[in-house]
Amino acid sequence: MKVLISSLHFKADAKLEKFITEKVNKVSSLFDGIIGSEVILKLDQSSTHENKVAEIRIQIPGNDLFAKKQAKTFEEAVDSSIDALKKQITKHKEKVKGI
Repeated sequence: MKVLISSLHFKADAKLEKFITEKVNKVSSLFDGIIGSEVILKLDQSSTHENKVAEIRIQIPGNDLFAKKQAKTFEEAVDSSIDALKKQITKHKEKVKGI
């Protein structure tokens, strides 16, 4: 699966990109119909410490699944986004199976 990682207003290091790719690829093993994914990393201009934002869009036939989370680190934001996407994938699979 293709994982497109974009970082706005900064350069993401290779370690962070590898972490994101591994996490997104784990999610892709939950559902066979995933076409691709897009991850956008942003630095929020707020004064709080939780200014790292991760937006993850997973492309599946019909609809796209999307999660956006904000945390102290990009790793935390990606983790919580992935957790939200796992729930969405589970719901989508149940809907497709007609449960």
